[in-house]
Amino acid sequence: MIGKLLGRRPAEASVAPRVARGTRLYAVGDIHGRVDLLRAMDQLIHEDAYARQAPRNVVVYLGDYIDRGEDSRAVLDHLLEHPLPGFEPIHLRGNHEDSLMQFLGDVAVGPGWLAYGGAATLRSYGIRPPASERDLHRVQDELRARFPAHHLAFLRDLPLSHVEGDYYFVHAGVKPGVPLAAQTAHDLLWIRDEFLGSRADFGKIIVHGHSISDGPEVRANRIGIDTGAFASGRLTCLVVEGETWSFLQT
Repeated sequence: MIGKLLGRRPAEASVAPRVARGTRLYAVGDIHGRVDLLRAMDQLIHEDAYARQAPRNVVVYLGDYIDRGEDSRAVLDHLLEHPLPGFEPIHLRGNHEDSLMQFLGDVAVGPGWLAYGGAATLRSYGIRPPASERDLHRVQDELRARFPAHHLAFLRDLPLSHVEGDYYFVHAGVKPGVPLAAQTAHDLLWIRDEFLGSRADFGKIIVHGHSISDGPEVRANRIGIDTGAFASGRLTCLVVEGETWSFLQT
């Protein structure tokens, strides 16, 4: 069930990226309502960090905590109520969190959100998914009434990116040819093919989720760690310390 994968520098990379000395960093891919895998990953991270005893431990969650899996509410509860002790937690926004927040203000977002997993989130809050588009207002009203205030505040305040040393953490990726400081929210949350196929030097190694692969995808300019946990049972975590890196996986 549990494994640790060793990392290796991509053949194209001439210089190894690094994080600050004394920092051990963990980045967790898309969870999508699988609180069982989140709990298992937290235990793996705790055991790994205890063995290493780094002065500073950071855990970055790359977004998409909700939808598709059946325990979206429990995932948010776990992230808020059971943070890893002794860690600096960074929670990034994913496109699924963004869609839920938009639906609370605009029912027109509903069909698209429901088409890629929103119904599972509704059920986790005890709300019956709509039978038709005419039922969306009822669902919106119920979600507004039942969505806990601390969940709303958490989702509203999620940042889009985080930087540690030579690594840039984001949910989906970045637009080639655009400086990191000038990236749009839409690209950071949604971009796919243009980013995945690019060999551009983005200035930092982009660590991302959003695009599913069978295992971690390591390129000279990016590391993708969305391994489709909601369906595969494999939640992946990148571990970085100094110039070395590896993966934890459920």
